[in-house]
Amino acid sequence: MPAPATPMLAGVRWPGRTVLAAVLLAAAACVGDPPGPPAPGSTRTAGPPPTTRAAGPTSPAPPQRPETVTVGWSGDAVPASVDRGLPPDPGRLLRDVTALLRRPDVMIGNLEGTLTRVPTSTKCAPGADDCVAFRSPPEYARLFADAGFDVLSLANNHSHDFGDAGLAETRRAVEATGLATTGLPGQVAVRTVRGIRIAVVGFAPYGWAAPLNDPAAVRALVARARADADIVVVVFHGGAEGAGALHVPPGREIAFGEDRGDLRAFARTALAAGASAVLGAGPHVVRGAEVVGRRPVAYSVGNLVGYRTLSSAGVTGTTAVLHLTFTADGSWSGGRLHPTRQVPPGYAEPDPERRAVELVGRLSREDFGPTAARLGPDGRFGPAA
Repeated sequence: MPAPATPMLAGVRWPGRTVLAAVLLAAAACVGDPPGPPAPGSTRTAGPPPTTRAAGPTSPAPPQRPETVTVGWSGDAVPASVDRGLPPDPGRLLRDVTALLRRPDVMIGNLEGTLTRVPTSTKCAPGADDCVAFRSPPEYARLFADAGFDVLSLANNHSHDFGDAGLAETRRAVEATGLATTGLPGQVAVRTVRGIRIAVVGFAPYGWAAPLNDPAAVRALVARARADADIVVVVFHGGAEGAGALHVPPGREIAFGEDRGDLRAFARTALAAGASAVLGAGPHVVRGAEVVGRRPVAYSVGNLVGYRTLSSAGVTGTTAVLHLTFTADGSWSGGRLHPTRQVPPGYAEPDPERRAVELVGRLSREDFGPTAARLGPDGRFGPAA
C-alpha cells in the first residue's frame, strides 16, 4: 500500500469467550420404580403392590434448535507506526467499536503491519519517501485481544515490512496474548465454540503468505482445514486500492506492479474446496458482496483503524464490521453489516450516518447482479431474494 498523499491523522478484553464449551452432564434419578428384593441380611416389610397407569397419548418433544455460532470480520488495521507518531491514548484506537468486536463468538481481523522492535526495514531504504513500512510496539497486540479479537491474519503486504524477524516477533506478540494467527504458508487457526470447530485460513499474493494466486495450494489448504473443522472461514488480502477501487472487476487486478489476484475466481476455488465463507481486505474501501452456492463472499469491509497511517478522507473513511451466523454443519444462516467509520487521525467509531450499508448494497447489485448479497436498511445481510 503506498503512503497516502495526505497522511490522515487514523480497548479491552482477553478473548476468553472462544474456549472449548463445557459439557454439562446431569444424571436423572428414576422416580416411582417398584422396590427391588431386600438386600441379604436386611428386613423390609412388603408394602402394597405398585400401581400401574395406562399410557395416554404423549406430545412429541419439540425439535432441538440447531446450535449456531457467530463469526465477525473487520478490515485492515494498522494501529499506528512509530515513524509517524504513536497515539497518546492507545486504548482510544478501538474503544468505541469494542462492543461490536466482542459480540461474535469468533472475531477475525487483518493486522496490516508489524508489532516489532526490529529497527530497520528490509523493504524501505533509509530516508526513502516513496516506501511505506509500518511498525507498532509489540505491546499493541494487547489492544486487539482486549477489544475482542480471537484471530488475526498476517497475510498482507505489510506484515513483512521488517523482514522475517519482524514477522516472527509480530506473531509471537499476538499469540502471547492468547489470540491465534493465520495467513502464513500452511497455517490454519482453529477455535472451538460450544463443540463447533471453526477454522480460519488467510491468503495473500506474497511469498511469506499462503498463496492467493495458486489455485492448487488454495484447494489443498482449504480442504485440509475442512477435514478438521465444521466451519471454514477463508480470509484474504487482495485487489487494487483506494477510492477508485470500489468495484470488483472480472479477472485479475494489478496494483503497484503486483498481481493482486483474480478475486472472483479465488473465492470460487475456496468455496469449492469447502469454505463456508470468503471474507476480504486490502482495497482500503468497502466493496460489494455476493452469495455463491448459499455461502457469502464479502470482498472488502474497508479499514478498521489506521492512526496517521491510513487515509480517512472521503470514501476511505466508510468502513464496516461484518457478523455472520452459521449452524454446526457449516451452513450460513444470515448476518448483519455494522457500519463504522475512520475519523482523523485514524480512530475507529460506529457510523451514525450508516453510509456503509447503502454503499455495500449498491456495489453488490452493480457488480454481481443475480448473485448479489441482499442488504437491508438495518444492515441485515443475506442471500439474494
